[in-house]
Amino acid sequence: MSELTPPRVLILGTGAMASVVGARLARAGDAQVTLAGTWPEALHAIQTRGVAVEEGEGRWVGAPGACAISDAPASDIVIVLVKSTHTADPAITRAARRSAESGGVVVTLQNGLGNREALEHAAGPDRVAVGVASLGATLLGPAHVRAFPGSVLLGLQPRTEADVAVRLLADLLTRAELPAEASFDVDPMVWGKLAVNCAINPLAALTGLSNGALFRNARLRTLMGRAAAEVADVARALGIRLAHDATERVETVALATAENRASMLQDLDRGVPTEIEFLNGAVVREARRLKIKAPVNEWLWRSVRAREATCLSGTSLSA
Repeated sequence: MSELTPPRVLILGTGAMASVVGARLARAGDAQVTLAGTWPEALHAIQTRGVAVEEGEGRWVGAPGACAISDAPASDIVIVLVKSTHTADPAITRAARRSAESGGVVVTLQNGLGNREALEHAAGPDRVAVGVASLGATLLGPAHVRAFPGSVLLGLQPRTEADVAVRLLADLLTRAELPAEASFDVDPMVWGKLAVNCAINPLAALTGLSNGALFRNARLRTLMGRAAAEVADVARALGIRLAHDATERVETVALATAENRASMLQDLDRGVPTEIEFLNGAVVREARRLKIKAPVNEWLWRSVRAREATCLSGTSLSA
């Protein structure tokens, strides 16, 4: 990366989160930003009018570049924000490898478990970093999103190229009005976000309710807390202690993002596969390996799988 030219930032994905992050970075003007995806309508919209972001009572537009993933340019920093179901797709891994071989670093800000390993296999462990994006985004249409406040924590790897790029990305995001920090202790935050996602996402998908409506329903709030606590138990068995009480944290997030429709609910609305296997499914598999129980996560995992298998039909949970 030259100090004389802006860093090249490639974002893999054109969904809600990718659009918000890309729009913020492009509006700040400190990096050359490109979104790469496979959704033709979104790519066309970005190329012709930019990304429209509804935020609070206002509306603004960021104008990153856009291209098909097959045409993704080698970049200094690659931010992976595709669904976890697509991380191992050849087009994604080729794009990650292309940048890594040119000296770039790959950063996953995705939900769930398993993304790091898939990207490390493609780009090499010294070229991959993990981050946690704690912000909400709802897709309103191609390159049109509603954004909710949040922050990003990026994991550092000492004495590697990833370390330098992660610090740079934290600075770029902060200057783009998305507060970001870099830390050597990111695993507690990764599992903390996993606990929140395993609690909110499947219940939202099964009930059709917003995050705030889940919180206001006493029965569903209890289920959220139990699901989050099970994830914390699995993390503890792995030697990872969450930074916050899992039950309290999921309630705080549900309230802070009360109007947000969880990403898994948005997936079912659109008729596309969810990330359930990388969230509750991954927790259940890890719990089994550790010989501990996670009954609420197992029930949520099986229930969402059943909903997908019946083409999103069936009866929602009573709320």
